[in-house]
Order: sequence, then C-alpha cells, then structure tokens
Amino acid sequence: MNELESVAATCPYCGEPIELTVDCTVEAQRYIEDCEVCCRPIDIEVRVRRADGLPELTLRTQDDV
Repeated sequence: MNELESVAATCPYCGEPIELTVDCTVEAQRYIEDCEVCCRPIDIEVRVRRADGLPELTLRTQDDV
C-alpha cells in the first residue's frame, strides 16, 4: 500500500475522466474538490479497504448530497 494513491474517476457532472490523489493513511474521509475539466464542485467520499489498503471512492454532485 502506498501512502498516496492515484485513482482514476469520472466527473459526475461532465462525465469526463479525472485523476484524484488519495491519502490512504486516512481510513475514511469526505471532501469537496473541483473537477479539473468543468470546474464544478464534486463531493468525494473515500474509504480505504482494510484488507488490501486500496481506496474506494464515491463521487456525487452537490445536488445529490
């Protein structure tokens, strides 16, 4: 497991692929990050799996929160 993991995701607004860097030393986190393509705010929820240390992401629009 790396401390920082690069994760491919899809913007829930524009549908474009984006790359997110996740801190895997924090088991659960939630934050807002702007899409690097359309600049809209994405609600990002991260959970790091204990078994293998890999992050699972849930991306939502501000309307879905």
